[in-house]
Amino acid sequence: MPHGREHGTAQRGSLRERRAKARPMRAPRGHDGGVRLSSDPADTPAGAAPPRPGGEPSAPPPADAAEGVAFHPVVDLESGAVLAVEAVPEAGADPDRLDGAARAEALRRSVRGAAALESLLPLVITVPAAVLSPSDDALPLLERELRRSGRRPRDVTLMLGPGLAGVAGRTVLDGVHRLRGLGFRCGFGTAAVPPPTLSEAAPFLVRLDSEHVAGVPHDEARTALIEGVARIALGAGTFPLAAGVHSLHQVVPLRRLGVRLAQGPLFSPDGWQPGDRVRPLPDSVMLPTEPATGQGPRVAEFMGPAATMGEDATAEEVLGVFTGDTARNSVILLDKWERPVASLDRVRFLLAISGPYGHALHARRPAVRLADAPRTVGRGLPALTALRAAGADRDRVYDDMIVVNEFGQCMGTVHVKDLISSMSQ
Repeated sequence: MPHGREHGTAQRGSLRERRAKARPMRAPRGHDGGVRLSSDPADTPAGAAPPRPGGEPSAPPPADAAEGVAFHPVVDLESGAVLAVEAVPEAGADPDRLDGAARAEALRRSVRGAAALESLLPLVITVPAAVLSPSDDALPLLERELRRSGRRPRDVTLMLGPGLAGVAGRTVLDGVHRLRGLGFRCGFGTAAVPPPTLSEAAPFLVRLDSEHVAGVPHDEARTALIEGVARIALGAGTFPLAAGVHSLHQVVPLRRLGVRLAQGPLFSPDGWQPGDRVRPLPDSVMLPTEPATGQGPRVAEFMGPAATMGEDATAEEVLGVFTGDTARNSVILLDKWERPVASLDRVRFLLAISGPYGHALHARRPAVRLADAPRTVGRGLPALTALRAAGADRDRVYDDMIVVNEFGQCMGTVHVKDLISSMSQ
């Protein structure tokens, strides 16, 4: 056993080793200047599951994890990118007619399958409208299952099934409030709800029924219905999601009606699973549907997914995001309407929290204390104009810029480096 000075040297050496292991390191970004949503797959051993948020490795998913669950990509009609993955129990008994135990088991299966196959993109999980009942105990079980699989409720939108149309408006509003209290986003799986309920509940998503979407653009009555629901939804800060899109001829009319998100056989065949390719949208349907506000490309063309958290997130939770994705440059804090209220730059945040007593001072306190004001740009702004705006603040020239829609809601982030690279060509 070492004594005296030798013992002290051994202690200091072991302390330095522990600090070196705990210190987050910034990995180089991809050669194309883009941001990877996770660490390089080549760095992950074959057969290993992706790391959970916070850096903790998850166990490899069982072979039958996704049995009985169907997956559908949610596609952005502006860029053709997959923004989320929806998990739906495969055809069987009506989930709204199942008893509590059977309903809970169906939800558990959906969560396990979705979490096992998709570890990065946000999840949309279809749930029966019965979960809105105060006596239903499926939600706490769902929350526990999600956390066990390494997902946060904030990354999950619960899409209430078609049975929602038969639920009283007051019950819907109370149930949505309870869902949000648990940290979940809420979606309406049907547009067949009274407009006042849709406007007051202000869900994150509302699904436009496939039988109505099928009439776009040739059926004037159904097209008018889609336009009306989309206007009400957008006015409440809700994103309309077109279901059952099957033709390229529907894409441009849907975008003109205010619909940005879609899913259907046009993008993915039956049996699609997370990680599979989706059908790319041709340039002919990707042209802007609104007049350009200037010359050159728009910032939306350089936009990538943003890492977002609630404005009450702690510094320790933000640290988990940065260490879980070493290529992530920023974390955006949002209010309940998905509008950015603060921005955390990776370098400044890690310097603050890894400095002397930094973890003890900040870890359990709100991360907004270490944040800067968000730098937002409209999605239709020319890239050159956005680049000039970035250079106005010399201390934050290379901070990510937050792209927002017409309602001020966060759509993604743009790296100034990408804008510089594009403008120099």
